[in-house]
Amino acid sequence: MQRSVGRGLSVPLGMRILLVALLALLVGAQPAFAQQDLGPDYVQTQFGPMGPAGRDLLQKVALAGLWEGPAGRMGLDKSSNPKVQEAGRHLIEGHADLDRRTVELARAFGVQLPTRPNESQQGWLDEMTAAPARTPEFDRVFANRLRAAHGVVYKFLATVRTGTRNTAIRDYAKVCMDTVLDHMTVLEATGMVDFNDTEAIPLALVAQPSSIAPPAPSLAPRPVTQNSLQQQQDDDIPDGALGLGVLALVVAGLWFWTSGRSSRRPHP
Repeated sequence: MQRSVGRGLSVPLGMRILLVALLALLVGAQPAFAQQDLGPDYVQTQFGPMGPAGRDLLQKVALAGLWEGPAGRMGLDKSSNPKVQEAGRHLIEGHADLDRRTVELARAFGVQLPTRPNESQQGWLDEMTAAPARTPEFDRVFANRLRAAHGVVYKFLATVRTGTRNTAIRDYAKVCMDTVLDHMTVLEATGMVDFNDTEAIPLALVAQPSSIAPPAPSLAPRPVTQNSLQQQQDDDIPDGALGLGVLALVVAGLWFWTSGRSSRRPHP
């Protein structure tokens, strides 16, 4: 009888000590999981962490629109080639849409945007302006400068799209990639692109990194699209929080199991 009583007392006590330790781990781990993978340059938003890559993306796309929109208008005005004119229309329409999205997201995330082309971009616009109108020379400058710039920007967009954990930035990067791919396609269709020279423009010239230190958003960003909201609902639970939830369920189950065994165990 004494051995039975000893086992009856020792097992629940040991299990309860283990459960208390697990609960302490659960409570102590919550702040760490809430801030996981966030550095000093990141802020947490309802769409996930917003960091330097997301801010850089918004600024680079804004810069692209500041020179590619005017370049598209020159394609319409200065070329007699229907395919160059078609490329110009795609540039104008595509960047009008991206500009609207960029401004909306920048306002939501508290990111300051550039307001004029950088020196290299202005130089390419000047080169197109100087090329004689309705000549193959203009068409070649137009097609090659723009195709080279779009090629390096597409790689940058893919890198941000792959690495970001912010669903709004991920959706935005996908739209940008689709637009850039469309522009590359119509530029290539002009027949004026020299593919041996399409990598001649480095990303640093296409979109100079901004020296602006954008302020952290004081408010959570507003929903941008229905797709963003739906994807956020699917992605809102981080891996750490999911693990903590499983641990909590295990702790609760063990607690009730040991409590039940203790209450059913006969007393001497």
